[in-house]
Amino acid sequence: MAFLKQTLSSLPHCFRGTQSLFFRLVKWEGCLDADEENVNFARRDELNQTHSEEKEEQDATMTLEFNVSHQDPGYQSKAHMQGAQIKLITTWEAGWNVTNAIQGIFVLGLPYALLHSGYSGLFLIILAAMFCCYTGKILIACLYEENEDGHLIRVRDTYEDIANACCKKRFPKLGGIVVNVTQVMELIMTCILYLVVSGNLLSHSFPYLPVTEKTWSVIAFVTLLPCVFIKTLSIVSKLSLLCSLVHFIIIFIVMSYCLTQIHQWSWTRFRLSIEFEDFLVSVGVIIFSYTSQIFLPTLEGNMKNPKEFSCMLNWTHFFACLFKTAFALTAFLTWGEETKEVITDNLPASLKTLVNLCFLAKALLSYPLPFFAVTEILHACISSSNHSDYRAPLFIVVLRGLALLFTLLMAMFIPHFALLMGLTGSVTGAAMTFLLPSLFHLKLKWGTLVFLEKGAAISLFIVGFLCSLAGIVCSIKGLIEAVGGM
Repeated sequence: MAFLKQTLSSLPHCFRGTQSLFFRLVKWEGCLDADEENVNFARRDELNQTHSEEKEEQDATMTLEFNVSHQDPGYQSKAHMQGAQIKLITTWEAGWNVTNAIQGIFVLGLPYALLHSGYSGLFLIILAAMFCCYTGKILIACLYEENEDGHLIRVRDTYEDIANACCKKRFPKLGGIVVNVTQVMELIMTCILYLVVSGNLLSHSFPYLPVTEKTWSVIAFVTLLPCVFIKTLSIVSKLSLLCSLVHFIIIFIVMSYCLTQIHQWSWTRFRLSIEFEDFLVSVGVIIFSYTSQIFLPTLEGNMKNPKEFSCMLNWTHFFACLFKTAFALTAFLTWGEETKEVITDNLPASLKTLVNLCFLAKALLSYPLPFFAVTEILHACISSSNHSDYRAPLFIVVLRGLALLFTLLMAMFIPHFALLMGLTGSVTGAAMTFLLPSLFHLKLKWGTLVFLEKGAAISLFIVGFLCSLAGIVCSIKGLIEAVGGM
């Protein structure tokens, strides 16, 4: 994995321009959040389900464990108005998409995060899972309103609809525009990241071949061409399942090796004292390894049983927390102070090559999730004029092809891309994960929230703001250092 550090060596982080890949990756925050990592579904259009009146209005129960009707009988989703043909996904498929988003690249930096955060890092892994799970739930709560009978009715489809509802009095469309721009930036950069990583993985897995990293990126790009023909979220869910399985294989290989070294483990390797700058780095890596908020409104809206969404979110975050804690703990106890920024660098050469190839498969399988999301957003924005040509299948394929080509060109030719991604991600990631869900929840539900709920939303807003501010400062510092070094 040393190639990752080499390629993204300029990526800034928390007041230390020489921080590791994953401590710089956190500046992408939600850019991954995607990551595959943390990948953010934001759009309705062809994704938002068209429920039959006789079934879905009776079945759909709000994820926050209230009895609700999934959709107001008088409310027509934009997907329905445009005649989109939707194949609804199961709770398991939705869970695999969330797992794909919150089990990504960041996990390889968690042992190094423990090196700098000590015992507090273990607590942060658990706390971050709770925070991100909660902001996901309050974001979905903003899709619903109470009717005259006191039942919650789904009256909004997407993140954009929530933003417009909050700004409708003075700026009816401004909120949606801001959210759409933020989502597109984050998702596009996530896609570009996977191409960059894929090129580096191939280059360092086959160093004896006379092929440049850019050429490898083009080869990876060719394997991703079928993405332009993906029509349903169900297909993306199956790819997310494969991606998650590959991720578990990587975790299994690393942990199996660590267990063979159990005789070397020592709890005295954990630090009781921490350095503030290093601690901030650890906070960033841990928190933003759980982000998936961008995808949640569409996932919930496309589930066959939306009433199971809250339970699904609980279990996915619980198991993510369990796996991340076990992985980070066993790896750190094995290597202690010698723990590398990317934990696979600690592995023997033979295992490192195998993990690199698994990581390549994971990167390629992770690409469709943010790519499908961003193309749906773009298509929905373009087709809002109701021009029939914009909804033609050929137009959709061309749009996706151009988006795919754009990610390749950005990956190959934009200088200091990692640094720019760090700066952008510091804003978009924190905004989509903490700032906006908390703000929207306070705005739309203020009259129904109890004191503790208000306090929780305000606290999460402050946390998101501080994380974003730290990321911006460090990213700008890294850009200045990079330019000065040239």
